[in-house]
Amino acid sequence: MPLPHRRLIAATVLAAALTLTGQTVASPALAANPYERGPAPTTAGIEAATGPFATARLTVARSSVSGFGGGTIYYPTSTAEGTFGAVAISPGFTASQSSVAWLGPRLASQGFVVITIDTLNTLDQPASRGTQLLAALDYLTRTSAVRTRIDATRLGVMGHSMGGGGSLSASVTRPSLQAAIPLTPWHGTKSWSSDRVPTLIIGAENDTVAPVASHSEPFYTSLPSTLDKAYLELNNASHSAPTSTNVTVAKYSISWLKRFIDNDTRYEQFLCPAPTGSAIQEYRDTCPHS
Repeated sequence: MPLPHRRLIAATVLAAALTLTGQTVASPALAANPYERGPAPTTAGIEAATGPFATARLTVARSSVSGFGGGTIYYPTSTAEGTFGAVAISPGFTASQSSVAWLGPRLASQGFVVITIDTLNTLDQPASRGTQLLAALDYLTRTSAVRTRIDATRLGVMGHSMGGGGSLSASVTRPSLQAAIPLTPWHGTKSWSSDRVPTLIIGAENDTVAPVASHSEPFYTSLPSTLDKAYLELNNASHSAPTSTNVTVAKYSISWLKRFIDNDTRYEQFLCPAPTGSAIQEYRDTCPHS
């Protein structure tokens, strides 16, 4: 029997016993957040290449879907802990899903259903990529083979470059999303004051494609001051830093998704106070998170 259930039963028995003796006792505490998935987090655990969940993958053929260009689904194989939140991830301009594929199993093994997508056209602009991210989430939750494993109220978006710009567009279009993580994002629109989705923007110090001074930083500052938001700038990193295995990107992406998609405050420790280290050039935030 899971430990929380044993504690609840023990508390109930104790309450009954005290009632019989004329004593009173406060009601037993409610179980922990029902969306928590996996063991208590540690730095080693979220920096590891593989999390606590075994995973599998499914190929989504372009011909079998509409609204996006197909992709790959990565998901936890166990259903013992219930349903999972889901995340759609878009590649950048001229790129395919292979450029963000490393994030699929990495995030899924931490307790998410993840789809990395191909876009309808590799030249699609950010707004289109945002629409396609939402189409991929709708596919995941409504018709995919893993739809029963997903809690459709707990969804997020990520993307690299124009895909990162797409994640901002998707957030404005669908404010019910729980989290967004633009990775070295590019977008022609600089103001996102209408965004209501908790957003972690990851920029790169040496990015010459989407320089942080004209993309990531103004995106971050334009987000409402009342929004849960953070800006992480990778030290001595280029625009392509998020397209291959990167411990810093993974660590803080996992923490952000857990904190806001799963409402798992056990991960707050990795986000607040602001993290530091040799891999981080700069970090801004709105701690503490609501």
